[in-house]
Amino acid sequence: MRKVKGNMETRKIGSLDVSLVGLGCNNFGGRLDAAATAQVLNAAIDAGISFFDTADIYGKTLSEEYMGQAMSGRWDEVVLATKFGMEVSPEKKGAHPTYIKQAVEDSLRRLKTDRIDLYQLHRADPEVPIADTLGALEELRVAGKIREFGCSNFDVAQLQEAEAAVKPGAAKFMSVQNEYSMLKREPEKGVLAECVRHGVGFLPYFPLASGLLSGKYRAGTPIPSGTRIQEGSSWLTEANLAIVEKLVAFAEARGHTMLELATSWLAMQPAVSSVISGATKVEQVRANAAAADWKLTPEELAEIDTILPAA
Repeated sequence: MRKVKGNMETRKIGSLDVSLVGLGCNNFGGRLDAAATAQVLNAAIDAGISFFDTADIYGKTLSEEYMGQAMSGRWDEVVLATKFGMEVSPEKKGAHPTYIKQAVEDSLRRLKTDRIDLYQLHRADPEVPIADTLGALEELRVAGKIREFGCSNFDVAQLQEAEAAVKPGAAKFMSVQNEYSMLKREPEKGVLAECVRHGVGFLPYFPLASGLLSGKYRAGTPIPSGTRIQEGSSWLTEANLAIVEKLVAFAEARGHTMLELATSWLAMQPAVSSVISGATKVEQVRANAAAADWKLTPEELAEIDTILPAA
């Protein structure tokens, strides 16, 4: 029985109950060592975040390893999601059934657990029929190695192909994880509608547009040091910074931060199950956890839409 702290709203991904704000674990093993990883994980649990999202390639497999060290024996406290398919090494990549069986065992070992709650194909593999991939994932589900499976970086055509390939009585992709933010609205061109149509949960990653929507970047002010976006970034355009200024003004006029606006706006979008938010510090975790509490009204959403770039 999973024990969850706090009172954060939860939503469904198939049979899973996930916190409305999830923890993105791509900093573990890269920007964060094992001790700092454990601090962030513990802070997330204390803040009511019950959905942890990692991948085998994060930190060159160290994300899973550090998470396993910190969470061994405690995985019943959260919903664990990881991914496979991108290149871990020249011989470890893709979505062939043989490799999937090896990849899941590798992740289970690193994570020090016997089951992954949500196992996601990190990107489509054009060399493997999607029916073969789905078949291998269904075998893992039936065997109890995983509870649900999903995909990432899929477009509408790929989702439709996967839906059509599901065999009668078998499970299907129950989640789609794509980039989505107020400044990157590609999923609105059909992917969100496809998720709604088939009862699939949508997981936005980079909800802050790589940090541009964090409130740290303002027109006419120096770029903060040590942050993801630096001089020359394609995000740092006059148009984007002008939009950020309008969004900051909108949020502050209502007693909220830019972070709260960016997260709560995503939480109001169709099919969104959990907003995947990364963190490198305990304070960031706490701020992220509280950021989805603003329930935007239809009038507020309509006003925001006049500020944002078109989808």
